[in-house]
Amino acid sequence: MYWQKRFARENPNQELEDKILEIHEANKDYGYRRMYGELHNQGLIVNKKKVQRIMQKLNLQVTSFTRKSRKYSSYKGKVGTVARNRIRRRFNTHIPHQKVTTDTTEFKYYAVDPKGHMTMRKLFLDPFMDMCNGEILSYGIDKHPSAINVMNALDKAIEITSDCPYRRTFHSDQGWAYQMKAYSNRLKKERIFQSMSRKGNCHDNSVMENFFGLLKQEIYYGVVYYSYEELKSEIERYIKYYNEQRIKEKLGWMSPVQYRLNLLAS
Repeated sequence: MYWQKRFARENPNQELEDKILEIHEANKDYGYRRMYGELHNQGLIVNKKKVQRIMQKLNLQVTSFTRKSRKYSSYKGKVGTVARNRIRRRFNTHIPHQKVTTDTTEFKYYAVDPKGHMTMRKLFLDPFMDMCNGEILSYGIDKHPSAINVMNALDKAIEITSDCPYRRTFHSDQGWAYQMKAYSNRLKKERIFQSMSRKGNCHDNSVMENFFGLLKQEIYYGVVYYSYEELKSEIERYIKYYNEQRIKEKLGWMSPVQYRLNLLAS
């Protein structure tokens, strides 16, 4: 009789499960921690372990993939100006637009030629990120490593960060594009400090490396793209989602844009 009553009882977590499914539909990359944060943002106070159990029950675990390709290296030796490392892994700041970092990463896609043969090709992404909140301020996308691509993204980042009341610092690795006279002179003209990681030390720019890891984990690894336009469109969609919707625990379960607006309003 006990078990009959127990099985006949309505699911006490049905409302919570429905809400979790609704959030998952819009944010398929959310693990239980960010699901917990989003529920909290919506006024639902629930134990983090309970969220984890429900997501396991609903089979909503996030699939992880290992890195499929080597890291892109833009280092070509000393071909121009090498700036000293002013950041020195001091990535944290509560001042928007004060510290900006950049790097280049590559993606692969496959294209079919007129004869029906499939060839592997590459896409290159050059983003500029605000270290204050992890927001991608500007970026360039091209089929080849491009100085014009980097300079256009740099110009936009400079314009966006011009409201900073303090002297800005733009950080990068020692890639050839960041050693160019045009790049360093553009920063000098705006009285912006230039900073570079030490040679071969990816930890000196780990905030950008972390972003590249998230980007590839959530839209690239495990997926095959069959055109430049398809891959470019998905990267653009993700960056908008990352800036405006993807919440982070270290930002108080806010997205980068929400955090910046909240910081400026306080």
